[in-house]
Amino acid sequence: MDKTYIKIKGQWKYLYRAVDKQSDTIYFPLTAKRDKKVARRFLNKAIGANGKSSLINIDKSGANTAGIKQYNRDENKRVKIRQCKYLNNIVEQDHRFIKRRTRPMLGFKSFRSARATLAGIELWRMLKKGQNKSSLSAWEQFYALAATG
Repeated sequence: MDKTYIKIKGQWKYLYRAVDKQSDTIYFPLTAKRDKKVARRFLNKAIGANGKSSLINIDKSGANTAGIKQYNRDENKRVKIRQCKYLNNIVEQDHRFIKRRTRPMLGFKSFRSARATLAGIELWRMLKKGQNKSSLSAWEQFYALAATG
C-alpha cells in the first residue's frame, strides 16, 4: 500500500495504490487529500474487494498507519503493519509505469479527466500483468472494455 503524486491544475493530488505479493493491482483511487479518513476508506475498499490481509507493508506515512489502526479498532481485526521502505518496493516499482505515462503530460486540466486517464492506464497494466484470465489478448480485452464503456 502506497501513494504517488499526480499534478492536477498545478496542484499535487494523491493516487493511492495497493498491490499484492504477485504484483497484481488491488485498488487505485485518486484523492485530493491525504488523511486518516481517506486511508481508512482506501483500506475498506481494498479489503472488501480482495479479502482481509494479515499483514500490510507501508512506508512511514502517518495517515496510512492511523487508517489501519482505526480499521483494527472498528472491525475488531488484527492487521499487522510493517513499515519498511525496502519491502514496499513492489509498489514503488509499479508506480514507475504510471509516472512514465503521466510525466510527459505535465499534469491534468481536471480531476475527472485525471481519474479517467489513470483508470485506463491502470486497466492496461492489469491486463498486461495477466490479472484478467481470458482467452483474448491484452489489447483485445482493452478494446472490448473501451468499446462497451
